[in-house]
Amino acid sequence: MKVFIIGNPETVLGFSLVGVHGKAVTSAEEVTEALDEALSNTENGIVLITEDVAKLVQGRMDQLKLRSTVPLVVEIPGPQGVAAGQPSLNEIVMRAIGVRL
Repeated sequence: MKVFIIGNPETVLGFSLVGVHGKAVTSAEEVTEALDEALSNTENGIVLITEDVAKLVQGRMDQLKLRSTVPLVVEIPGPQGVAAGQPSLNEIVMRAIGVRL
């Protein structure tokens, strides 16, 4: 099972330093293409997408968060950090895969 990250260039670069492959995106079209690619790859078990990028395709993200099983699509905080009232990255990971960071 692999993890794939979709996000802004800085976040994707950071994840690549620890061996997580991903795609840097800046537009809604690029997000849609990256999601299609990530969801069609049977090796991906978890697809992480940053909040700032997820907002570009909010309707699709709402559907994926409710219906995705394999790969599991998880929205994570962007470079600006956790928005007020939102769960931390630790809480998100714990809910998604049951591992405490």
